Parts: sequence; C-alpha cells; structure tokens
Amino acid sequence: MNTAQWLDESKSYEERAKALVGEMTLEEKVFQTLFSAPAIERLGVPAYNYWNEALHGVARAGVATVFPQAIGLAASFDEELIAQVADTISTEARAKFNMQQKYGDRDIYKGLTFWSPNVNIFRDPRWGRGHETFGEDPFLSGRLGVRFIRGMQGNGRYMKVAACAKHFAVHSGPEDQRHSFNAVVSEQDLRETYLPAFRACVTEGGVEAVMGAYNRTNGEACCGSRKLLVDILRGEWKFGGHVTSDCWALKDFHEFHMVTKNQEETVALAMNSGCDLNCGNLYVHLLQAVRDGLVEESAIDRAVTRLFTTRMKLGLFDQKDEVPYNEIGYEQVDTQENRELNREASRRTICLLKNENNLLPLNLSEIKTIGVIGPNADNRKALVGNYEGTASEYVTVLEGIRELAGDKARIMYSEGCHLFRDRVQGLGQPNDRMAEAKAVAQMSDVVIAVLGLDPGLEGEEGDQGNEFASGDKPNLELPGLQEQLLKALAECGKPVVLVLLGGSAIAVPWADEHIPAIVDAWYPGAQGGRAVADVLFGQACPEGKLPVTFYRTTEELPAFTDYAMKNRTYRYMKQPALYPFGYGLSYTTWEISDARVEAAEGEKLGAAASASAKVSPDDGVVCRAVLTNTGNTAGAQTVQVYVKTPLESGPNAQLKGLRKIRLLPGESAEVTISLAKEAFGVYNERGVRVLLPGEYRIYIGMSQPDARSVELLGVAPSEITIVREGAETVID
Repeated sequence: MNTAQWLDESKSYEERAKALVGEMTLEEKVFQTLFSAPAIERLGVPAYNYWNEALHGVARAGVATVFPQAIGLAASFDEELIAQVADTISTEARAKFNMQQKYGDRDIYKGLTFWSPNVNIFRDPRWGRGHETFGEDPFLSGRLGVRFIRGMQGNGRYMKVAACAKHFAVHSGPEDQRHSFNAVVSEQDLRETYLPAFRACVTEGGVEAVMGAYNRTNGEACCGSRKLLVDILRGEWKFGGHVTSDCWALKDFHEFHMVTKNQEETVALAMNSGCDLNCGNLYVHLLQAVRDGLVEESAIDRAVTRLFTTRMKLGLFDQKDEVPYNEIGYEQVDTQENRELNREASRRTICLLKNENNLLPLNLSEIKTIGVIGPNADNRKALVGNYEGTASEYVTVLEGIRELAGDKARIMYSEGCHLFRDRVQGLGQPNDRMAEAKAVAQMSDVVIAVLGLDPGLEGEEGDQGNEFASGDKPNLELPGLQEQLLKALAECGKPVVLVLLGGSAIAVPWADEHIPAIVDAWYPGAQGGRAVADVLFGQACPEGKLPVTFYRTTEELPAFTDYAMKNRTYRYMKQPALYPFGYGLSYTTWEISDARVEAAEGEKLGAAASASAKVSPDDGVVCRAVLTNTGNTAGAQTVQVYVKTPLESGPNAQLKGLRKIRLLPGESAEVTISLAKEAFGVYNERGVRVLLPGEYRIYIGMSQPDARSVELLGVAPSEITIVREGAETVID
C-alpha cells in the first residue's frame, strides 16, 4: 500500500485527505461519517470522536476554566475580550487533548472539533437556549462569533482547534417542538436577521464547521436543506469546511418532520444535501442507500474528504514536532492567569441597570451588617449556565461578598425562598423562609437580594433537572415566590440592591419602580461571586451592555412559534422597553463630543450640519468622536453606532459598529469606527440587499437612539444625516 501521498506534508490538506479516502473501502468510508469514527488500523487511522463542546470553556471533560456563559460574554460588547477568552479556551483544549492522547483516551468530548459558537438569534426571551447565544442582534452576534472563531482556530499553518457555527438556521425554540417544528420565515427576515451572523462566521471568521438545526425551515429539514446547505452555504458563501447534523436530528426527518419515508431516504437526503457528519448513528444506512441507488459513492467520498481535511488541518496526521500546539502541556489548564482572566471577564459582563442616588458602589467603611438574601445567593448552578466544564473552584455571590468584606462587616444570609417552588423544605408550610429573610433584613444596614434563574429553569430540551421540561420559560417573571420576597425586603425599609443571575431577560417592572439599585450578572462563571462583589463594592466599574431587550411583560410579545420579526427585539419593536438593548450604566460619567462622519475621500459632516450629498453610503463612511471619562472612576465605555435607513417600513435604527474604550478619570480618546456600504444596505421582500436613495441617519453614542435609552442614560446619541442620491442599487 502506498500511503506517501496522504503523509506528504508538502501537499495541500485536501489533496492528502483525498489520497487517504481513495485507499478506503465503501464500508470504511461510511463509518467515518459517524461522529464516533472508528479506527482503520490497516491505514494507520486512529479512532476519532468529533463531538466536543466549548461554549464558554472546555466542557464535559473534567477540569477547565469555566468562563461566563455566552450571553454574559456578549454583554461585554468587547470583541478583544471574546478573542482573548477563546484563545485561552483553545489553549486549554489543546492541553487536555495532548494529555488525553498520551493516555489513549479518545472518548466523546476528547477531540479537537468543538461545536461552538452558537450564533442563533435570541429572538424571543422565552427560549431556553438563548443564554448559549450572543443575543438578539445579528451584527453583534456576527462580530463576536467571528472573534470567538479566530481565537479558537488560531492563524498559523495548523488550526489550533476547529470551531463550529450552530445551529443553521432559523432556530430559537420552542424546545418541546424542535424535532417536528417548521419555522416559517420570510425571505426578508431570513436574510436580515437569521443568516447574517452565520455569513460572518463563514466568510470572515473562516469557521471550519457548521451544524444544522433540528427544525425545518420553510418546509425543509435544516440538516437536509438544499437551500441552506447547498445554495447558500456552499454556493453563495463558498464554505469549504464540513457540515455536521445536530445530535440525532436526522431521525426526525422520517419520524417527526415526515419529509422522508424511512432511514435510507433520510440518509440519502442528508448526504446529498451536503451534511457530511452524522451526530447519531443513522449514516450506517448509507451502505444500503448506495446499493439502492439513492446515494452515489462519490457523495460519500466528498463528505469523508471534507472530514479528513479538517483532521489534516489540525495536524493529526503529521509528525508531532511539526505541530507547535503539541507542545502545550497540561500545566496550562486552570492556571492562576486563566482564573484571573475569568474574573476579569465576569466583571466586564455585569450590567448596571439602575443606581438611584448612587447607592452603588457600597462603602464598607459605612456598613456594619450586610444581609445577603435569595435563592441564587449561594447557588453554584447559577454561576455557570449549561454546556459547562468542571471548575476547580466555584465562588458564589455569598462567598464573594463574604471574602471581600472580610472582618469589615458582618454578613448575614438567608435563602429567602426556593428558586421556583413555594417552600424550601418539603414538609414545611409555603413561604417557610420568609420570617428568616425579614429578620436578616431588619438587622442589616443594606440588603443584597440575589434572585433570578438557573440552568435548571432555562436550557435545552431534555437537560437533566430542567424543571419546565422543555427548557423554555413560560413567562418572563421571577419564578416562584421571588417577587413576593423582594417586596417583603423592600418593606423592611433598608436599602436593597437587586442582583439578577440568569441567562435571559427577566421582567422586573416592580423592581424598576421600587428597588434603588439593580444589577444583572448573567451566569457569571466560576469566579462570578468575586466579580459581583468587586462591582458591588467598587473594586470594578460596571461596563456591560444588554445584548437582549428586557421587556415589561410576556403579553408584549408575539406568539412564541411566530418567526416573523415584526414587534420582536429592539430592531422591530414599537413599544418602549423596560431596559433596552445596548443599555448599561457606569459608576463614572462619560461624554461623547465632536461626533462626525467622513467619506473615504475626506469630505466631513459634523453632527450639527445639515444633510449633505457629499458623504454617501456607496463607498462606506468613517465615524469619529471623542470619548471622555468626565467622572472620578476609571472605567470602560462602548461607543455604539446605529444606522436608520430610508426604508420606513424596515427595521428601527440598527447597531452597525462598536468599540470598547478604557479610560482613566479625565482622560479622552478619539474613537474611529468604519462602516462599509453593507452597513447601509436593507433587504427587500425578495431577500435582496439594496442601497436606497434618500436620507440615512447615523447615531454615534453610548446607547440606541430610542427614547427609553435616552431617558435612562440622560443623554442622546449624536445624530448625523447623510443623503444618497440616484437609483436603488443591489449590493449582493
């Protein structure tokens, strides 16, 4: 047997993969399309399991750094932080892989192909898996997805690990119907909302893999959709990596979607549509499908070549000393440096939503007793979210406060109530912790109420311990007796700080009216308790921005099963939000001045100027402004750029640029954000992106330009109008 070609490192990865596949029998090739690909001993091919997870740290394979959940990372609005976190995750991934290989461990969750990030759009806050995503905005999701992928995959000759953008496409609940659900979506919404983040991950991020979704989209099962996988992914976007099914999604074709009659038809549809890898076991039926003429062997050759190309890119068939990542030792897992980055990442994700009379930060020199009350105060589950690894240390909010306070203040604790049930003890009466909570509140100088959700209440269908069965939330309210507890604490007359832990928007209109300080810390990671304490006591300045809209009630929302974007998310909603997308307060004060827009040829248009045809979207524009920290605290601010197109029936002003800047008190910096012409494009009813004639409004500021954001922040973004003349032009 001549194996020189596929071991020849001078040839391209694809050439080598083709040469290797050419040595295989049909049966060997078929079994390589399963996620748990067996060894082919006669060719020296080791067994390999493609299924691994790294949503916010290496998951499900022992000790690793457990970073804030993805939705929390999104709240940082910080591309550089996302890249740094992803690079750290991939270093730990290689370190763990190298160790596992040394001991012959090739089990599930032990490979280098990681099924992350999740860039589905969090279109409805009831969706249980929304905390796995980067939020509701296609632009933000795309930017963070690209930086996560680059941080994971690296930029050398070999890939550090292989990332995977999921779940393609139009997938965001309901979880209890996902195996049979048909997401009906207009071409306009498909292109404007559901595809842009995936497109960015493929065309800019160079993501190595894409995972199909469980559902159907407009009648086609996503893992066998010709439109999604062939026409768009491979055709329009020129994707060159491999496609995997979601786990056991293929059997849904004939069992629930009813788009095929049996297993052979199912695997034929998936394979012929370009689904290369089966997370499941149905692809064993490809043997019969080939015999029956439903699949050409060349289609299987193509799929297996793509899969081995990925493994070649990872250096799995090269000399050990040729692949620099093989030198990463296990000592690089769970380092002190990584724990410090974890704490810093958690600090940067925390959103300050209300701070009446500057109650925060708390001053330990003025406080003798602190009451920490609530079901999430000492809840480890509420630190991590789902798809998590195992941290070597977990620090709850209670523990973080106790550690920071030291001997400066007494910390008193009460669970207050169960997270969602009406009592803590099964044999007790309802509300069996209320008396204790009131006593603690009365004895305290300040009360920190730690409420919200945990991944037992929101998550993926079938997750162990998920109390709502499907994983979706029935409404947006605080579960169980939590709001009753909060009201009782407020009645005690002591200052109350509400800390929310959770992975989605929670409707807290009563708290907004009656509680002086509100903080959202998401699922802040294993070091989250320390990060929350840092923010509460002024060791860190809050800088998070909401990646999702906080609504007032569930009644504001369209039906959960309605995938039309009308009245959904900040981009299409008409009513004022409780807390808008892009909003977040700081302990310091900020000013944006000298906002202006420049054309490529140097024409300038200031904020106070009238509309000018000289600065046009056709060639893109450059936005500039001066950001100044006018307060007394060092901090960071996200400068946000929004664009409203002339299409009045189109989306509201949409986020099209952002930049996180860190400044000392009194310090200023000029911020430059470039907008390509695509930022001004709008999709028509046929799903074609066009530039329209008319006025384009550009907003440069620290929030959206909506009235509620202006009300909450007390400052409006600068508005600059540019004019495009001439006819409508197709961009792509």
